[in-house]
Amino acid sequence: MATVRICLCGDEGTGKSSLITSLVKDIFVTNKIQPVLPQITIPPSIGTPENVTTTIVDTSALPHERTNLDKEIRKSNVILLVYSDHYSYERVALWWLPHFRSLGVNVPVVLCANKSDLSTNINTEQIVEDEMLPVMAEFKEIDSCIRTSAREHHNINEVFFLCQKAVTDPVAPLFDSKESSLKPACASALKRVFYLCDRDQDGYLSDKEVYDFQTKCFGKSLGEEDLENIKQAISKYSASAVTPKGLSQEGFIILNRIFAEKGRHETIWIILRTFHYSNSLSLHSSFLHPKFDVPANTSAELSPAGYRFFVDLFLLFDKDNDGGLSPTELVSLFAATPGLPSTWSDSATDFPSSSIRNEAGYITLQGWLAQWSMTTFFSPKTTLAYLAYLGYDPPDRNTTSALHLTKPRKRNHRGKKLAKTERNVLLAYVLGAPGSGKSSLLDAFLSRPFSPTYHPTIKPRTAVHSVELPGGKQCTLILEELGELEPAILENSAKLSAADILVYTYDSSDPESFAYIPQLRSQHSHLDGMPSLYVALKADMDKSTQRGDVQPEEYTSSLGMAKPLHVSVTWGSISEVFVNVAEAALWPGGALPKGMEGEEEVDWLRWWVVGGAVVAVGAAVAGIWKRATRD
Repeated sequence: MATVRICLCGDEGTGKSSLITSLVKDIFVTNKIQPVLPQITIPPSIGTPENVTTTIVDTSALPHERTNLDKEIRKSNVILLVYSDHYSYERVALWWLPHFRSLGVNVPVVLCANKSDLSTNINTEQIVEDEMLPVMAEFKEIDSCIRTSAREHHNINEVFFLCQKAVTDPVAPLFDSKESSLKPACASALKRVFYLCDRDQDGYLSDKEVYDFQTKCFGKSLGEEDLENIKQAISKYSASAVTPKGLSQEGFIILNRIFAEKGRHETIWIILRTFHYSNSLSLHSSFLHPKFDVPANTSAELSPAGYRFFVDLFLLFDKDNDGGLSPTELVSLFAATPGLPSTWSDSATDFPSSSIRNEAGYITLQGWLAQWSMTTFFSPKTTLAYLAYLGYDPPDRNTTSALHLTKPRKRNHRGKKLAKTERNVLLAYVLGAPGSGKSSLLDAFLSRPFSPTYHPTIKPRTAVHSVELPGGKQCTLILEELGELEPAILENSAKLSAADILVYTYDSSDPESFAYIPQLRSQHSHLDGMPSLYVALKADMDKSTQRGDVQPEEYTSSLGMAKPLHVSVTWGSISEVFVNVAEAALWPGGALPKGMEGEEEVDWLRWWVVGGAVVAVGAAVAGIWKRATRD
């Protein structure tokens, strides 16, 4: 907050103006002070909390000044309510505090018993118990109370400091004094802090984890004796709060409740703000949603730091070391978040079925990283928010270091060799007639067993997996089947430009299947500018002559492109298709229709020679599968 605006209220003669002059001049002014002092501003350099500027406004309680009084009350964000004798004390509860409520003002109030030098026979504890606590119990807007004397300069700096802290470190969102407990939102935030500090996720804060927590929040170490004293204080409230394993979550909450009860709510705020909480006890928007723009023709990917974070997270929560995250383990992993990302539960991704799972159906580390790579590709803002929720907090407190932008992709240089696409995450739209085998291709990509039952795809569906290229380099490939949204997506320039390659599929055993592709391309002529690959599926069945003006091989030849790859999802060599797709996306120049005559011919052979084996049609494909099997 840039400015704390303190409005001094109270009956005439309670010493409001004297408090201000005593603060400013550091002495008591015996001469008569003007009835209402002008507004003063204290710059941040004078030891103010949270480095704020403080504005102090004096007011008059005279009837003819009521309009100005109410205006200043409404403009303030903390009220210093001053009384000095029995009459002005009675007016605190009978008129002043009800008046604040009638104005609809919702700001903290600091209650000040001034002129303590006139009551030398009454100690502060008695004043607090007899006068202040009863009013505080009735009016929850009272943040704190204090006894002062402008004449003796007693608690002058302290009273204004309390006003500042009432705004910068308000107790109201944290603690319910009537119930003597932390408020639910505060307790929930602190439980998340505990979760993030429990680095080994054993349910306890070990001594080392407590020391690390202390250093992170307060910038200084905690002595062993101090830690033992803290443990003893917590143990008085609950025997299970401190165990040989360390401080339990219950103990951590008790510790913060003790802070609140002792008036040290600023300590709780230091903890919460270290973990990026705002005064509303929600994570700061700038932390959840930092500025991260993705320019046209570029994409977002996980950086090495981002990959490392998600790898460590997986290993930490795979408690049984079975190589997969069970539903229970996923619940624990996402405990500090709103739950699974909403994009993971839509029909297209349908986590975890969109990625690699083990035999038990649990997502593997490979699938986990592929899922986050896909999330980052489609919605980097979602990844950034979950990095924040899950505790990614580098020294510079900038979560965008977990992501990086790819180089701009060059596009639409027909017939020319294009530079390699500098991406590690690639998107391929899988197109083709209903029943051509698109869904089975996606299943094979995820190593799912083949099902002969036909289920038409209505809504888009994605599958994501890593692909190892010749030479050992890996990339992440996203295959997306568009379903009934195919026409709309192909006409959406933003959606289409996101894809790196189009994979045209047809059923080589169905004479009607291929005709869909020329018709589709004629309806959407702009697809000519997209890198593409043609795949003849169901090659394990008898090949049929396609009905139409042209056969598939003639059609691709007329475009100057490689012949269709003839494959079957039941063959072990099906993985070679995905390598072909990834390579064509990375080197788009060889996957575009030929351009003007006379330009250099593209070496199309590279797109159907994989691992020294020629991917041709019919029996040749079967031969490759047999050789691969024998190997």
